Amino acid sequence: MALVPLVSKEDVDATDRPLLEAGEETFGTLLNTWLAIAHCPGMFSTYLPFIRSVTGPGELDTRIKELTAVHVSLLNHCRYSVSHRCYSALNKGISEADLERLATGDFAAFTDRERLALRFTRALTLDLPETTRGQSVTGVDAELLAEVRDAFTPRELVELVMSVGLWNALSRFHRVMDFDLDLGEPPAAVDAAVTGVSHTRDVLGH
Repeated sequence: MALVPLVSKEDVDATDRPLLEAGEETFGTLLNTWLAIAHCPGMFSTYLPFIRSVTGPGELDTRIKELTAVHVSLLNHCRYSVSHRCYSALNKGISEADLERLATGDFAAFTDRERLALRFTRALTLDLPETTRGQSVTGVDAELLAEVRDAFTPRELVELVMSVGLWNALSRFHRVMDFDLDLGEPPAAVDAAVTGVSHTRDVLGH
C-alpha cells in the first residue's frame, strides 16, 4: 500500500496539468510517482523538466547514464525504480543481457569507462553515506576520484554525479512510497535480484 494516496487526474493543480498530460501521452499512462508528487501544487512542473534535463542527451554517453541509473536502483533495492530505469534503458538500446549483468554483478563485458562509472556509482551510493567527513571530505576514495578525473571530462563528471544523485534520491523516495508498478515488471533476472524471488520459468521461456 502506498504511503500516501494518489491524487486523481481531475484534482491535479492547473499549474501541473499540461505537463502531466504531456507525460501521459509519452508513456501511455499516468505514473504513480507523478500522482503522489501532485499533492504539492507546482512541484511536478519543476520536477519533470529537471528529470528530462538530467536524463536527456549530453556529453556523457547515454549508455553510461542508463547503466548507472539501473545500478543505483538495484543498490537501493527499489523495484519501482528498477522497473522505470529498465524500461528507459531498454528503450534507449541497452540489451536485456546487459541489464542481467548489472543484476548479477558481472561487469566483464562492459567497457573500461562503463566499469569505472559503475564503480564510481557504487561508491557514491553505498560508501559516501557511511563515510564521515573526518574519514574523507568527499566520502569517495581519492584514487577512485583521480581515475574518474582522468577518464571523464568536467561536463561528463557533472552529468554523471548529478544523474547518480538524482536516482539515489528518487529510488529512496519511490521505495518508501511503495508504489505499485506502472511500467511493467523488470526483466526476470533483474526482478529476481531486487525481490529475491527467482523467476526460473520466465528465464527459461517456459
